[in-house]
Amino acid sequence: MIEDDGGRIDYQESGAGPTVVLVPGSCSTGAAWRPVIAHWNNSFRCVTTSLLGYGATAERRSAQDADIAHEAEIVEAVIRRAGGPVHLVGHSFGGLTAIAVALRNRVHLLSLTIAEAPAPEILRNAGEGEHYRAFRDMTERYFAAYRSGEKNAIERMIDFYGGAGTFAAWPARVCAYAVETTPVNVLDWASAYGFTLAPGLLGSIHVPTLVLWGEVSHPAARRANELLGHYLPNATACVIAGAAHFMIATHAGDVAGLIQRHVTSAEKLAHVARHADLAS
Repeated sequence: MIEDDGGRIDYQESGAGPTVVLVPGSCSTGAAWRPVIAHWNNSFRCVTTSLLGYGATAERRSAQDADIAHEAEIVEAVIRRAGGPVHLVGHSFGGLTAIAVALRNRVHLLSLTIAEAPAPEILRNAGEGEHYRAFRDMTERYFAAYRSGEKNAIERMIDFYGGAGTFAAWPARVCAYAVETTPVNVLDWASAYGFTLAPGLLGSIHVPTLVLWGEVSHPAARRANELLGHYLPNATACVIAGAAHFMIATHAGDVAGLIQRHVTSAEKLAHVARHADLAS
């Protein structure tokens, strides 16, 4: 646990090797990464956290101030606690937060992995109106249902990402946590819609980046991440066969293998760069 002026921040670490900081998405905690971490057999030093309002991480946003910078600040605090340059990995809203961290450029990243970030603003700024509208229509219906008192309003968002019946198929405790944290997720969407993502802005991120999305994810989510992969200048894009949004649980082995190769490659590049600096 990290204690700072803004409140507590979840912090757990395990394993040894290159440091990989893993940021989960909405309605979850750092424990969401366990299926992926298990495939690495302690070959990485894995640092996990939870985003604002989830796990033991204190909320710092409000309806009047949901700037994604607040999320970036806590991830930066985790990276500083971990020490040294790290490989930053984010799933879903954690992936969007990872982009914000990279854009702020206040901590040293060796690589970046974005697993299906909810990035509606890149759709809007790239002229993808139909896909942008799909996100807006979903969140407008979801928010209206929540405001009207529908207990499981968040099911609308979960099924948008995972397909019809996804929420109903989840274990009861997972569904209950999603319902409990619905107000936090509403703030997450305010953060996402308020985060200006334009092609030129993404062009300033030069760290080696891996962008992942699911083969059977919602078309709007797929297209948003295709655009991220296109506009990030040092990105490799990869589609997870048969996967939808919740790939770190359903396709943990595939995700783990791709991240492992990406991190190993980035480590080699960093090693070459260090030796070049010493030689000069």
